[in-house]
Amino acid sequence: MPIKEDLPFHPVRIAVLTVSDSRNLASDKSGDTLVARIESAGHIIADRAIIQDDCDLIVDQFLRWIEDVQIDCVISTGGTGVTGRDVTPEAVDRVADKIIPGFGELFRWLSYAKIGTSTIQSRATACVARGTYIFALPGSTGAVKDGWDDILQYQLDSRHMPCNFVELFPRLMEK
Repeated sequence: MPIKEDLPFHPVRIAVLTVSDSRNLASDKSGDTLVARIESAGHIIADRAIIQDDCDLIVDQFLRWIEDVQIDCVISTGGTGVTGRDVTPEAVDRVADKIIPGFGELFRWLSYAKIGTSTIQSRATACVARGTYIFALPGSTGAVKDGWDDILQYQLDSRHMPCNFVELFPRLMEK
């Protein structure tokens, strides 16, 4: 996965959402880990929020960020499991124009090497919604590291070859 250092880097404006009934800003280690990695890579934290595991609340937050021209991408952590309160993938489905199935598939494939068959419990997912990327990661710090370090840091780097999500921004709203 080569980075072509001679190409310009274009920072992405990213909103970070933590979905949790129990975390707050002081106890959100997964959100903190994600924010630190995003900023370290040279991107911009456009906003950050913590929302309860409630599909309508998550959808409302996604829609606010989708409508905000200052936000290119949303990365959420939490709510992707299989329990009754895990509803982040359902919220993603409600706002999605196009699902990106390869994101969840690749996440689980990479995760399998680290946690074995337990990865089957992850419903990590991604979509494009009105020109905004949304990536939904599990809530553990390890999962956030895996999602960022092994996938998103490359796909959100405009210099990543042979292709990346950043180069597609101008074409996401094509008809």
